[in-house]
Amino acid sequence: MAGDSPHGTMLDDADRNGSDQRGPGSPGALDKPGGAAGETAGKAADKSAGTVGGTASAVPAAPSANRSGASGKSSGKRVKTSPVTTVGADKAVDSGEDSGDSAGAPADGPAGGAARGAVRPSAWERGRDRMRGRVREALRGGVRNRVRDGVRNGPPAVAERVRSGTVRLWAAARRHPFFAVILAIAALLRAVAMVGYTPAMFFNDSFDYLHVAMQPYPHPLRPDGYSFLLIALKPFHSFALVTGIQHLMGLAMGVMIYALLRRKFGVWKWVSAVATAPVLLDGYQIQLEHLILSDTMFTFLVMCAVTLLLWHDRPSWRIAASVGLIIGLSWLTRSVGAPVLLGVLTYMLIRRVGWRMLAVTTVACALPVVSYMGWYKADSGKFAITESNGIFLFARVYKFADCHRMDDLPVSEMILCTEPGNRLPNSQDGIWNVKSPLNRYTGNRFGPYQNSLANDFSKRAILAQPVDYARVVGHDFLRVFQWKRTTFPDPATYGQYEFGKTTKELPDWHMDADSIASAEANAYERGRARTKIIEPFGTAIRVYQDHVYLRGTMVGLILLVGLGGMVPMWRRFGGRALLPWTLATGLLLAPAATAEFDYRYVLPAVPLASLAAGIAFSPEVRERYAALARRLRPATGAEAAPPTGPVEEKVPEVAAK
Repeated sequence: MAGDSPHGTMLDDADRNGSDQRGPGSPGALDKPGGAAGETAGKAADKSAGTVGGTASAVPAAPSANRSGASGKSSGKRVKTSPVTTVGADKAVDSGEDSGDSAGAPADGPAGGAARGAVRPSAWERGRDRMRGRVREALRGGVRNRVRDGVRNGPPAVAERVRSGTVRLWAAARRHPFFAVILAIAALLRAVAMVGYTPAMFFNDSFDYLHVAMQPYPHPLRPDGYSFLLIALKPFHSFALVTGIQHLMGLAMGVMIYALLRRKFGVWKWVSAVATAPVLLDGYQIQLEHLILSDTMFTFLVMCAVTLLLWHDRPSWRIAASVGLIIGLSWLTRSVGAPVLLGVLTYMLIRRVGWRMLAVTTVACALPVVSYMGWYKADSGKFAITESNGIFLFARVYKFADCHRMDDLPVSEMILCTEPGNRLPNSQDGIWNVKSPLNRYTGNRFGPYQNSLANDFSKRAILAQPVDYARVVGHDFLRVFQWKRTTFPDPATYGQYEFGKTTKELPDWHMDADSIASAEANAYERGRARTKIIEPFGTAIRVYQDHVYLRGTMVGLILLVGLGGMVPMWRRFGGRALLPWTLATGLLLAPAATAEFDYRYVLPAVPLASLAAGIAFSPEVRERYAALARRLRPATGAEAAPPTGPVEEKVPEVAAK
């Protein structure tokens, strides 16, 4: 057939010769050499013996046939072969019984000479050996050709692959039953969310990401890393595909936590499984994965970098480069990725991985970041990632900034001053509210001029009022650990973090002079993109979110457990739990220090905190605590023990004297 390999052509010839009637247990045929050498040997054998069968009867059966289960004798009878043969079985030829030759008839020519013990191998044997070599090479490369019922098949059938994968999956589930149950429930919950709220859910920021995906440009407010994912998936025109990938990222984070705790740190199976529950089973985590937002992608990238570092005690340059590249991508997904790089480099320095690995990580991280900054400069004229750092910092100081306490305040920044009685209720109002002082300037609110003024004003306020700044940062940081989840910052924003009973039309905001938010969402979907609620799945996931979620106090307990595991490792700066624990704490502290508390900023820290808490149950930490208990036990016992017998015997001796 056209396009078939030479082996396939030989099999076709064999089929035409009537050798395709073999089946399991049916008589087979001896292998005949393939290629040019085989044809020469065959002609020589025909001239000397008159039939191929004579040659076959004089030559021992090929070892490849024996390995595949073939058995038989060179006495003129058919040789039985297994239903599955190797690639070396290129032709099936008739034996001496079919050709009419006697079973033990001697054969002259090359084959006969080989049978009589000639030292030089015949052309038949040379061709056979070459073919066996090709078979071995093909098998090493993973190519397995199967001949069943005389038909040549390529790779194993899809059904067989599925069956094999199912068997391996079931075996893994039996080895890890606790985690298998949690993972299965988590996957089911995400499937219910995808069916119940289709094709996706939207947040206010979603339409900025979509706008960049439809008309790529460096956004001045937030980096475009998440928009790059939307651009990559744009040909499929499916928000359901986007959320499906994000749900897979959520499941993958749970798998990474479990794999690290079990395979790298030797934590008990049930403890490792419990450590994944805050990520896999939290109702608000599932809802966040279902939003067109960057948080899930950012958390997944950070977890990948942490997993690579913790899995390799002494990372190679390839691992270090991969970690740096992943952190660079996370930085382009959310600006808070910059502190992540600082935490990773500090951890690598403490672990003494070497300055070369530190340099490789830094350079690899800089590649995507510097490239993006170059694109930003080409578009906006400034070598930067965004033009919003000063504006967000202004939202932080908006609630306490007192212009009367600032020295030498420029006239251009006095416009940002607000008297305490006229301040809006929330810090975020300093950015988004129409009454924000930033709107007193003309031009684009997120332009370079406004960002520069807001940045300078905010730094002056922090330096003039450090105690007030520490107070608002501490207040927002402690808000993370509240037991009750309150409506914050306002009902409209908070409602976008929940599976609602109803959905709203997509907004008609003007993204630019020619683009409307709802129109761009419909264009990306190539249909109606508004969220539709499908019952009863919508009600099921909504009720689940109302009752099963991670409370703030639980987040605090998880962090305390991780910290407790670091205490006995203080000589090693907390051990390997230092990396996930410090990153989790930093991700909780960064929004409070640079902008304002928000519930969705808490969730990216949960996988890292859960990992650190799980490491606290590793054998190394348990042994440290056991050794500490052994050192404390004798001293305590000696103090509490009553006087011994010999001490009582000395009393009368003293009295006698």
